[in-house]
Amino acid sequence: MDIITEPSALGERAREWTRAGRTVGFVPTMGYLHAGHESLMALARKRAEVVVASVFVNPTQFGPGEDLEAYPRDPERDAALAKRVGVDVLFTPQAEAMYAPEAATWVEAPSLARHLCGASRPTHFRGVCTVVAKLFLLVRPTVAVFGQKDWQQLAIIRRMNADLGFGVEIVGAPIVRESDGLALSSRNVRLTPAERAEAVGISRGLALAEAMVQSGERDAGRIVAEVRARYATDMPSGVVDYLECVDPAAIEPVAAIAGPVLFAAAVKFAAVRLIDNRYVDVQAASR
Repeated sequence: MDIITEPSALGERAREWTRAGRTVGFVPTMGYLHAGHESLMALARKRAEVVVASVFVNPTQFGPGEDLEAYPRDPERDAALAKRVGVDVLFTPQAEAMYAPEAATWVEAPSLARHLCGASRPTHFRGVCTVVAKLFLLVRPTVAVFGQKDWQQLAIIRRMNADLGFGVEIVGAPIVRESDGLALSSRNVRLTPAERAEAVGISRGLALAEAMVQSGERDAGRIVAEVRARYATDMPSGVVDYLECVDPAAIEPVAAIAGPVLFAAAVKFAAVRLIDNRYVDVQAASR
């Protein structure tokens, strides 16, 4: 596995792959890799001849007061995991290499960023879209793999990819969870033992939402209220940032459930904010 730090060097390598007609799989990450990232890289390995992964804690997707400096980092461990799963090139740039001091261009899809994470983190997806666009231009991937835990991000990247004509196949990979159901996240290591015990309540509440749909409930407001009550009981040290039922593609709130919906939640603990979601197809639940 080669480790590349300079964008120009990665761009030249990508042009070589293009000239040779090779298929390229790409997995962008912020590092502190875990089994969830490993699953994304393994999927890219199955889909492409060359696999590129990036580790870049992108400063433009962090707002004031967020955990940019505290975000966990372990470059040696990241490199070992990427090599083990079969990544060919690991791209690990510095922020100054990705953003010139006079940079003034942003990429965003604001219609998909009004709710969920976009409501409480108003500049977050602008930073995500901009860095992913820059990475797509460098890597020139055939296929790019993103985790479904960041469902809103995935929807926004799909929209950006289609609107700007990158022509990348965007693949969403299933959420990887701990044995008790907690969604894997690089931020989980920052939970205290007591918070970790509570945090599993996020996924359990979303499972309750799915069970209510399967039992015939179609009023999204009633379901959300029930899950909020469960969260208050199960996670006394957590603060719900959002808990919503939305259209999975448009990321707009749904009141009456008549088709596929996404129940999505974000919960803040003292030093960390965790997200999770549950896709529920009411038509499949009715069969």
